[in-house]
Amino acid sequence: MKAIVVTEQAAGKAGMKLVERPDPVPAINDVVVQVHASGFVGTELAWPSTWTDRVNRNRTPSVPGHEFAGVVSSLGYGTTGLSVGQRVFGITDWYRDGTLAEYLAVEARNLAPLPGDVDFAVGASLPISGLTAWQGLFDHGRLRAGQTVIAHGAAGAVGSVVTQLAREFGAYVIGTGRAADRQAALDFGANAFVDLDNELLEDVGAVDLVFDLIGGEIGKRSARLVRAGGRLVSVVGPSEARPADGLAVDFVVEPDRAQLGEIVQRVRDGRLRTHIGRVVSLGDAVGAFNRTERINGKTVIRIRP
Repeated sequence: MKAIVVTEQAAGKAGMKLVERPDPVPAINDVVVQVHASGFVGTELAWPSTWTDRVNRNRTPSVPGHEFAGVVSSLGYGTTGLSVGQRVFGITDWYRDGTLAEYLAVEARNLAPLPGDVDFAVGASLPISGLTAWQGLFDHGRLRAGQTVIAHGAAGAVGSVVTQLAREFGAYVIGTGRAADRQAALDFGANAFVDLDNELLEDVGAVDLVFDLIGGEIGKRSARLVRAGGRLVSVVGPSEARPADGLAVDFVVEPDRAQLGEIVQRVRDGRLRTHIGRVVSLGDAVGAFNRTERINGKTVIRIRP
């Protein structure tokens, strides 16, 4: 099969190569999926799990990518709940070869059925962005109707889902980003927008929940805006500052079949729009990843037409 691999961390995206690899073999409770579309998170090449296994042994050459949509092609021993030929989507284990390949082996529990009326490219754009937003808002942020939320990066792949879900559940959402992101953030449902380059974040006043996708100085300033009992939720590592009378929570997204089902149902009925920035083929993916211009939204690799 064709797959993109990386071998040297120092090379970054420039070290990605399209090569021939053996087809994967399913382990116990695995399925092999014929990948139709794959997502890629630009920070993956900085993750230790891309380069080493759980006991810190080198595991390169490794295949990046951890979200996908495709069709089950074979079942491992003991696998239940899925069938050959079934459309699925989900995320792979961080320490296993990923989704920038024509086939992958993945634990069945990491997958959810993909309805026939949802395009594979849309399905591949959902798992990390959707689960990150869902878990950050509800599992860790304990969002309630009537609360005020700051959604950093509100026009991006994750932030746009945060904005839409928070609005659906009755929050007042203040999106942030660059000036060029204002209209997109408002179109995704933000009630207000702060241009972080030219406007003062502190002018928004006290909020109940900050969903931080930026960290650094913005994260520290955001912590001071969290009112008593509120939460600062981060996916960019432990916060450098904590709310004076609230909680700071950092987390890593986890697979969850039921939550994936909730997310894809919202796409089907129009409550949720995924934000795809561009779609490229597997053969063009290395070049696309190494382009220098800023792309809003998620890059999706369409493995099969």
